[in-house]
Amino acid sequence: MTIRPASERDFDAIWTIFHAVVAGGDSYVFAPDTGRDDAHAYWFGPGVRSWVAEIDGEVVGMYKLIANQRDLGNHVANASFMIAPHAHGHGLGKALGQHCLIEARRAGFAAMQFNFVVASNEAAVALWRKLGFAIVGTIPQAYRHARLGLVDALVMHRFLDDLEAR
Repeated sequence: MTIRPASERDFDAIWTIFHAVVAGGDSYVFAPDTGRDDAHAYWFGPGVRSWVAEIDGEVVGMYKLIANQRDLGNHVANASFMIAPHAHGHGLGKALGQHCLIEARRAGFAAMQFNFVVASNEAAVALWRKLGFAIVGTIPQAYRHARLGLVDALVMHRFLDDLEAR
């Protein structure tokens, strides 16, 4: 697996993954019919740094890194991750998560916060806990899950001072 900065030439693959992930209605707030332009702005908008994971030359996952807030809150990072459905179960989430934490530290962030982790996404919650995140808040019934109805969203946080910026 190779993790590298994303470029415009990756967007067709990013779009395919994005569309497949949001179509499920079980992990992201985007509507299943979110358009290509909105997806492009999400991954390549101002201030967004994005990376892709490739296996055998195929883009199979990606993440983006941004400041969680502007100005006086910009020392805390935020990130979003997506993995192609056919590539689940191969450690991509963990590899991208670890890579992202190092990149956030390298960029000078002091912490990372996820504002909206769907509580029923047990694999994501478990992964972020393994990578040092704690649940610092619960937003009751904040997500309209396609199959489960209203489910909680979690706010997860970790400091980055235990990481060495490579």
